[in-house]
Amino acid sequence: MQVAVFALAALIGVGSALGLVLRRNPVHGALFLVVNLGSVAVLYLTLGAQFLAAAQVIVYAGAIMVLFVFAIMMLIPGKEETGPDPRRLVRLLAIPLGVLLLLEVLLIVAARPAHPGGRARAAVGVQAIGRLLFTDYLFPFELTSV
Repeated sequence: MQVAVFALAALIGVGSALGLVLRRNPVHGALFLVVNLGSVAVLYLTLGAQFLAAAQVIVYAGAIMVLFVFAIMMLIPGKEETGPDPRRLVRLLAIPLGVLLLLEVLLIVAARPAHPGGRARAAVGVQAIGRLLFTDYLFPFELTSV
């Protein structure tokens, strides 16, 4: 069941990311970004990272997206016809170059060993992450808030 939820959230995440990139309307793109950030939160939940899922929903899908949508609605230019597309050549080259980049990434991932040599100590649960944030990692945590 958990694998099915993970796979569904991953498919929704990839689909919404494609919708975000391929839509011309910035408001639609922002809404696809909200769906993408929500699916990332579900992925965090399936991996057992409740704190990251809550932070994802509160910070990104909530506050930042409200700001994005507000800025887009306030600053969106009028629908004006501009003539021929000045970036036609760039748009035509984007698909083959994107496929080439994807192949390069797949080759790099396939060439790496499946298991790294060492294993990092992981903090499990919200309490452990909170304790580490406010004790051992307090200075970096405060530094990121500046």
